[in-house]
Amino acid sequence: MTTDRTNFNEKIIAEFRENDGKVGGMFESMPMLLLHTKGAKSGAERVNPLAFQPLESGWAVFASKGGAPSNPDWYHNVVAQPEVTIEVGTETLAARARVAAGAEREHIWSAQKASVAQFAEYEKTAGKREIPVIVIERR
Repeated sequence: MTTDRTNFNEKIIAEFRENDGKVGGMFESMPMLLLHTKGAKSGAERVNPLAFQPLESGWAVFASKGGAPSNPDWYHNVVAQPEVTIEVGTETLAARARVAAGAEREHIWSAQKASVAQFAEYEKTAGKREIPVIVIERR
């Protein structure tokens, strides 16, 4: 079954690949990557376009789900199977994902909210859910 979210993501993925990792529209100034995960239950490959924050050791992505009260499916996939592949710009890289915690999470999350105001809004609408910060490091 194809959902509106799936169609939206498929268009972003196609644009990302056609334009060397750049996407226009509402994402024009936002750095993006494509995160490849394996379904936690199905084992099927999934690809999700995500905003990222560059880190010295890799990249941070955010399980914001637009401020929904639950985590996105890709987050559960990463927790179950942290060996991932990412597409950044024109590169495809093997990587490992981990959930940031404590001071590391707070530092990355605060920087993201300061640089992209929409993430502060996501935090407000997520209610009691703490939005997970995922650090992705090259394997």
